[in-house]
Amino acid sequence: MTGKDILKITLNLVLVYLAGGLILAGVYAKTSPIMFQNAKIAKEAALKELVPEADKIEKAGDWTIHEKHAEYFVAKKDDEVIGYVIQSFGKGYSSYINTLIAVDKDFKVKKINVLSHAETPGLGDEIEADSFKDQFKGKDAEHLKVLKTETTEFVQAISGATISSRAVCDDAVKKGVEFLKKQMTEGGAGNGEHSGHR
Repeated sequence: MTGKDILKITLNLVLVYLAGGLILAGVYAKTSPIMFQNAKIAKEAALKELVPEADKIEKAGDWTIHEKHAEYFVAKKDDEVIGYVIQSFGKGYSSYINTLIAVDKDFKVKKINVLSHAETPGLGDEIEADSFKDQFKGKDAEHLKVLKTETTEFVQAISGATISSRAVCDDAVKKGVEFLKKQMTEGGAGNGEHSGHR
């Protein structure tokens, strides 16, 4: 094989890589706005599901928990504040649990939704069950505590998944509600970027 042959092969490979790169860039440029729009629609639907009576849910700010970026929102009906929603993360057994929490004007939990996690199937993934999530309704920050025994005052741990239960309750939900309460009562809505619990 001569130097000319090697040069020819090299040029052909470069051209193939360049063409492939251009095709990938083109595909990304076309699909990126669609993916962004779909993510936005999914987030709006998740927020609406938590506070269905609201006619407007507006972003109020950003915060950080476990070095993860999260947002919080004000829910309004007829331009009157009826509650708040905060995104929060809890450090679980094998993942960070991405959670949305809706509270009323008194910062009592109305509803929670687990957006994503990678907890153990058959154990930790029970955090998605309504029987677990429904325990949060009506609880304020002082009553967001996991117990291994039967309780209605606090939150009962999922059998065999105490770490996942605590990650949602004591970490994601409680810290989210505490941050939200402090921000909305002391800091006011719409103060831009804030750093919460780390």
